[in-house]
Amino acid sequence: MRWKALLRTALIGALALPLSFAAAGPAAAASPISLTSGFYSNPDSGPAVWVRNNPGDTRAARIQSAIASQPIARWFAGESGVIGPAVASYVGAADSHDKLPVLVAYNIPLRDACGGHSSGGAGSVAEYRTWVSTFAAAVGDRPAVVVIEPDALSDFSCLTSSQVSDRLAMLAYASQMFQQKAPNTWAYLDAGHTDWVAPATMASRLNSAGVRNIRGYSLNVSNFYTTASSETYGNSINSALGGGSHFVVDTSRNGNGSNGEWCNPAGRKLGVTARVGGGEDLLLWVKTPGNSDGECGIAPTVPAGQFSPAIAVRLIDGT
Repeated sequence: MRWKALLRTALIGALALPLSFAAAGPAAAASPISLTSGFYSNPDSGPAVWVRNNPGDTRAARIQSAIASQPIARWFAGESGVIGPAVASYVGAADSHDKLPVLVAYNIPLRDACGGHSSGGAGSVAEYRTWVSTFAAAVGDRPAVVVIEPDALSDFSCLTSSQVSDRLAMLAYASQMFQQKAPNTWAYLDAGHTDWVAPATMASRLNSAGVRNIRGYSLNVSNFYTTASSETYGNSINSALGGGSHFVVDTSRNGNGSNGEWCNPAGRKLGVTARVGGGEDLLLWVKTPGNSDGECGIAPTVPAGQFSPAIAVRLIDGT
């Protein structure tokens, strides 16, 4: 919890400034990177639980070393009625270790409208607004990184014009909630991946969804495109936005790049583990390696979101 001492020091320094400086406006929120001592590794992630429950499996040690011990984002995909305590507990656990948690808000109505394997989400606009407001409040002033609604700005082709308008309004509200209620969070609206939506079009959607309220946008979530291609795409979006925004890249499964398939394709590989980026803010494992994309590809019987040791080992080996 050293972030509390750091923020206290910054506040004392601000109060000591001459009035002409102090009156210039509130100080910017602190970087969650500077307030913590590394990324949080969730001891109860799907891979970690599987390893704990299967100590005699010959694959367990490899999965523990390569995946389960690494910092991986925690997805919140509903938790209706308990989203506040669930988020607060997770962020609190990370805070107790002075670590930075990465969370994913994934409950937009008509979720996964095009893919369908992860369909669901809140039942109405009002329900979503309550859910995401509670989510942001539960993070509060503790340091965090939050990815907001993977694919939500990319699958417009599967929505009506009215549904698109509702979605943009919900995402704009979400960005406002994280701006207002989670001041030490870097929040990112998801912007899909390299080969989905043209950069200028995505920039327009991001603007409508309130990207100016938060840190920026996320790329390649649950996909396989190389970091280099994602950086090119991200920089093109930023140029279309007029500059000044930031982005993160999901590297969890992009070690071999993409073969054009998105649903449990063969031959993919783990990417670099979570770290502060170069051309981007952060490289993160947003998707949990080993979690199925749906009943498809190399895992035709594994439902979306379920951990499969067979998928995990193939990602370790790149096969």
